[in-house]
Amino acid sequence: MKPILKFLVFACMLAMVWPDAPCMAGGAEPPADPPNVIFILIDDMGYSDLSAYGELPVKTPHIDRLAREGIRFTNFYVASPICSPSRVALMTGRYPARYGFHSYLDNRERNRQRQMPHYLDPGARTLARTLKEAGYATAHIGKWHMGGGRDVDDAPLPTEYGFDESLASFEGLGDRLLIKGDGLSEASAALGRGEITWVEKHQMTPVYVDRTLDFIKRHREQPFYIDLWLNDVHDPHRPDPAHRARFMRFANNRYRQDFYAVLYQLDLEIGRLLDSLDAMGLAKNTVVVLASDNGPTDWPFYYREHVEPPGSADPFRGRKWSLYEGGIRVPFLVRWPGRIPAGAVDSTTVMHSTDLFPTICSLAGLKTAHESDGQNMRRAWEGNAQLRKDPLFWEYGRGDVWLKPGNPRFVSPKLAMREKNMKLLINPDSTGIALYDLAEDPAENHNLAEKQPELARDMAARLLAWKRSMP
Repeated sequence: MKPILKFLVFACMLAMVWPDAPCMAGGAEPPADPPNVIFILIDDMGYSDLSAYGELPVKTPHIDRLAREGIRFTNFYVASPICSPSRVALMTGRYPARYGFHSYLDNRERNRQRQMPHYLDPGARTLARTLKEAGYATAHIGKWHMGGGRDVDDAPLPTEYGFDESLASFEGLGDRLLIKGDGLSEASAALGRGEITWVEKHQMTPVYVDRTLDFIKRHREQPFYIDLWLNDVHDPHRPDPAHRARFMRFANNRYRQDFYAVLYQLDLEIGRLLDSLDAMGLAKNTVVVLASDNGPTDWPFYYREHVEPPGSADPFRGRKWSLYEGGIRVPFLVRWPGRIPAGAVDSTTVMHSTDLFPTICSLAGLKTAHESDGQNMRRAWEGNAQLRKDPLFWEYGRGDVWLKPGNPRFVSPKLAMREKNMKLLINPDSTGIALYDLAEDPAENHNLAEKQPELARDMAARLLAWKRSMP
């Protein structure tokens, strides 16, 4: 009996005493050859930063290959407009507020000021742990930001959440790449707890892709799950000088020039990964998922310098740190040759980052008693649009200390809810109520709260009740 089958039989028995234990999907046999999964998460990539999502002055042909050979979704949402809670939801399949995450992890004092934990509860049921227990080799490669860094030296390592090995950055502990001349990297180095390699920022993604390919070669005889979480397009952008020189036509806005240069390299490296899967004969049984963790940067200094911030969330309102669409609706591509229709576009299914946990488990032939806030979207991934059963909820920021977009028009209320095509935003004290019909007004320009007061009151009551139910 294969190791994965042995585990699943044991897990089903164990489920009677351990409700989080994974079990066979629907009582059926798992796939004879369960798929590998590579989840590429790109830090701060806006909805329209890929040419697969619109006409751009710079093309991303290698990333666009995932759209040509797979499916592109236009209604995919992350759980937060900022990194740490967004990643927690992807890891756990649950709203990040359930673990106390509503903003990014900072130093101990700032975390206390904002009523934040210092790291994700190591007892949290994660996708990596579930797959590892089912026989998968698991690796986290790239940005972490769920504990460790700054002055937090006691956070669990990524390997304590279900990964066999990890290679992180300054926003995590364990083996990591640190950036030369970067203050947060220097603070990370002082914490120890792992092998440290110093690199220029533009060297990070090539090293991460090298490590990914090395892990695949060492584990190709068993199914593997890899987080490849890259931060090229998170500012400050520090491109290879040769890549910067390719984009001299944008030199009147050096921020945009540098952004396009790092985007160019990112696209090349993802192309190298995809080509390597082909060369190893693994593409047909490898699910490649690509998303962003939130919208593009919106620091106030861009506006003070009278330049347009790099990255694009068009046609939506808002960017990073905003619960308007531009902060939480992001690109989402899935490729599985022969199983997912090539070149498909789904503009109907409303999908959320908490859906990845149950959906990937389903693809692997597993189900879990874990109480995910997400929905199994396997049918949608396979090209059949699905309706969402439950509304979606968001919380960003508590109290008076939280990061806000530089553009005042993008500063949103702290709570949001989407049900079908209607979206409501409100503050916890019931101020700032706004209601939008996203089918008619995706740019969120026309507040319908006064025109549809009954719907606004009903949605507000349920959103505020959800907020009260969170820790």
